[in-house]
Parts: sequence; structure tokens; C-alpha cells
Amino acid sequence: MTLTVLAPLSGTVVAMADVPDPVFAGSLVGPGVAIDPERSGPVDVVAPVAGTIVKLHPHAFVILTDEGKGVLVHLGLDTVQLEGAGFTLHAAEKDVVEVGQKLVTWDPAEIEAGGRSPVCPVVGLEGSAEAVRLSVEPGATVRAADALLTWA
Repeated sequence: MTLTVLAPLSGTVVAMADVPDPVFAGSLVGPGVAIDPERSGPVDVVAPVAGTIVKLHPHAFVILTDEGKGVLVHLGLDTVQLEGAGFTLHAAEKDVVEVGQKLVTWDPAEIEAGGRSPVCPVVGLEGSAEAVRLSVEPGATVRAADALLTWA
């Protein structure tokens, strides 16, 4: 079964290799793609897949699908250092969520103004690079809930 992972927010698609963080750029967490978010004020981040939130931090979350695939969305780089400041959660761990459901609100421009990258990796945890295919090419613009990648 192929899983379609949607864009959790609007912005410009960035190849994982171009993410300014060696762990994500090296796909050490898993394969995927990143989004450089729009900077037009607060942004709602939506669930890219349906499933159960197994990990939720203000700056990152993991949703486990019914098929057992985990998708990580990381909001900005080094944002764990903010200890939740600037992020509003709209869900909780163990919540069952639908595709497109609002999970977090944040302002990428504020993150950038604080000296951090607002780029958001979207990762297929424990996936193989061969199993993940991009639905859009790096440099393309996506809207929240557009198809981002497929995972076989």
C-alpha cells in the first residue's frame, strides 16, 4: 500500500540534501523533503497523514499511520532550544487525527528573526530512500495539504 504524505504547511520545497542541518541533510532520520515556509504571519501546520500522534513537541511531531508508518514534521531547525516559545499546540499526544487537521500554529518569520532556520523537514521514519518518491520537485511551491511525497 502506498501512503500519500501531504504538505503540512505552505512554502517552497527544499531537497533534504539542501537542509542546513547535517542530520536531516544526510537523511539520518529518514528520507523525505523539506519546506521553506511562507513568512506572512502566523502559519497553521496541518497533519500530513491520518493516524495517531505518538510524539508531540511544540517544534515537532510524529504521526503513526494505521499501516505502521511514522511521519515526522520538524518546524524549523534548532527550534527545540526555544522550549515551546512561539508555538501554539492544537492537539495532544495519543490524539487520532485526520489529514489536514490543524496541529500547531507558529510564525516562521519570528523563528528566522531569532537567528534560526524556519525550514521544515518532513521525514518518513525508518523508510528507505527507494520507497519515498517526491510528488513535487525542489523549488516548487506547495500549499498546505497538497501532495508532497508518496511512500511505498
